[in-house]
Amino acid sequence: MTEVTTSQSTIQRKPSWIKVKAPVSKGYQNTRKIIKELNLNTVCEEAACPNIGECWDKKHATVMILGSVCTRACAFCNIDTGIPDKLDPHEPRNLAEAVGKLQLEHVVITSVDRDDLDDGGANHFAECVTYLRKTSPDTTVEILTPDFRAKPQAPDIIANARPDVFNHNIETVPRLYNTIRPGARYFRSLNLLRKIKELDGNIFTKSGLMVGLGESKEEVLQVMDDLRAADVDFITIGQYLQPTPNHAKVEEFITPEDFKYYERVAWTKGFLMVSASPLTRSSYHAGDDFVRLRAEREKRLAAAGE
Repeated sequence: MTEVTTSQSTIQRKPSWIKVKAPVSKGYQNTRKIIKELNLNTVCEEAACPNIGECWDKKHATVMILGSVCTRACAFCNIDTGIPDKLDPHEPRNLAEAVGKLQLEHVVITSVDRDDLDDGGANHFAECVTYLRKTSPDTTVEILTPDFRAKPQAPDIIANARPDVFNHNIETVPRLYNTIRPGARYFRSLNLLRKIKELDGNIFTKSGLMVGLGESKEEVLQVMDDLRAADVDFITIGQYLQPTPNHAKVEEFITPEDFKYYERVAWTKGFLMVSASPLTRSSYHAGDDFVRLRAEREKRLAAAGE
């Protein structure tokens, strides 16, 4: 593998199977204009997602609420860390307006970590979901949340808002948490996913992890088992890409064949939906995947005679 040396670290060149085109389409430009006009943040931009050109061209965007500054400093994440922004009381309305202008059938809402807030930001998520239900009742809503640092009221607040999909990413294997995700705890994340499903079994639960950080295949398979034990419906697995030389390095570029292996194994473990590929991200093709997720549950319920 060819490498590029910088003053901070060594960055491997990306293999051909994860290279993407620069975002230049008219659809991309129109989506970008709407996002900017309404003063919304997106994880697509803040996290330097490689799929931004494709998604924005199709009017798919993952809106990031609760500001653009995170209270944590994960080794994989490109979002700014520091003193967080004040909550914008107009954000739920602006989000709803953007969903209307983009004519979204499915919307993904995520956020920075807000450990400074008493509820970790759970009420703000709930307000956004509630506002969208009123203004765009036909739009399905997926939320990708932080762990709320185990604030006890957060799961009930989220479950009562009744998003169609609750997503919280496990991100990596337990062994790597101290270096990759030091502000989080592996079992805290598992418990949050389990709790949401216990509170409302109709909410689809979803989680994802990055590979290429030095984990073993056996560790990835154990994470799959842990997520199924927490009754998680949907797993996503994608290649970690180093956003800057200051972030955790890529230990390995996982081949498309190995992603196919992970996909096959995940299906055998009973997930309702699996997305595993080099460019898979939590909200990549989220709308299409939700349609398949719902159809798969209905099929299995019918087969079980329920």
